[in-house]
Amino acid sequence: MSESSAIDKPGLRERKKARTRASIQEHALRLFREQGYEATTVEQIAEAAEVSPSTFFRYFPTKEDVVAYDALDPAVMASWRSQPPEMAPIPAIRRAMIEVFGSLTPDQVAEMMDRGRLLFSVPELRQAAINEMIRSGQMVADEMAVRLGRPPDDFELRVFAGAVMGGLLAALIPMLESGSVDMMTQLDRAFAFLEKGMPL
Repeated sequence: MSESSAIDKPGLRERKKARTRASIQEHALRLFREQGYEATTVEQIAEAAEVSPSTFFRYFPTKEDVVAYDALDPAVMASWRSQPPEMAPIPAIRRAMIEVFGSLTPDQVAEMMDRGRLLFSVPELRQAAINEMIRSGQMVADEMAVRLGRPPDDFELRVFAGAVMGGLLAALIPMLESGSVDMMTQLDRAFAFLEKGMPL
């Protein structure tokens, strides 16, 4: 008996992959909290997530990548694309970030903070953190290139992407350091400053 054609739809496959990826990352972060990053092995993560080590490596090429991977990037890009086309770039991405970050549950925020603290505190992860920021910045530049019909390596687009990433870091780093800063207030404040042209 053949399987339903619905099973083969890309949307369903992608959702299953996203669930597996999220499960692996969730168990990895839990183990890192419990026994430390260095002491945790890929085999332990795979066992906790009920997948094989080879499956782990299909989703995350290295142990560093399981921390660096940010599942929010595609959600922010999708929300940004859904904003009115006549909206200026900074207000559009500001609204997209407020929508996405504002929809997170307390557990999701805590997990994001765990990832951030690991990336900034574990020496072995610093290069992964830099690579992730570069990747996210390029994603912003690519999106702007599509919106404006310009090449993705356009200098002004790279400056724009750098400003966006800087605003995001300025909003999140105080939370990583103290945990007592309201993320949404900081995020809105950072992008309001960018939107005004960064007057000093």
